[in-house]
Amino acid sequence: MGRTRSALLQATADCVARYGIRKTTMVDVASKSGVAKATLYNHFRTKDDVLAALVEQQVADLVGACVTTAAAEGLVAALEQVSVAFAASRPLRKAAESEQSLLAPLAVPGDGRGWQLARDGVTAVLTAGRAASGPAEVELVLRWCVSQLLWPAASARAAAEALARALSDFTAPVDAAPAAVPVTPRSTPGALGWPG
Repeated sequence: MGRTRSALLQATADCVARYGIRKTTMVDVASKSGVAKATLYNHFRTKDDVLAALVEQQVADLVGACVTTAAAEGLVAALEQVSVAFAASRPLRKAAESEQSLLAPLAVPGDGRGWQLARDGVTAVLTAGRAASGPAEVELVLRWCVSQLLWPAASARAAAEALARALSDFTAPVDAAPAAVPVTPRSTPGALGWPG
């Protein structure tokens, strides 16, 4: 059962990379996987179901790899891995090049299973990388991941380092109140009360 599902998801990824999301059909997936159409429908009732399962499986695989990398090599290496994986994903690149509107649901946070896996995964990666993993940090990393999904950085390492710096700045203690900056008017106030 697990092997059949894996074959169907791999066939779906291959078909999307070749034909795009819109043009991929359930017949294509069944044919590419070597599985009978009836068997495909036993696993997934619609094309949307198989696409959602593919996204969930790829998120889970990437999270597992990134948690391992973060624990062994640090947060920057794990974030770099995300950027490289998104840039190398043939189905994502095909969709980003020719079907941007179909990627929109992946770019808008929701309550679905895929987004919950992504949130939990980011939390796990941040924890493994010994970084703060509160809701604000998770949201910041998810926003960065979405940007990499739609527009991978030219330098994955530089982008990962920039995000890691932002996370460390983001979680630094903030003074209770900023120091007041005295404003001395140089002339008569202008119409809005600002120095003229």
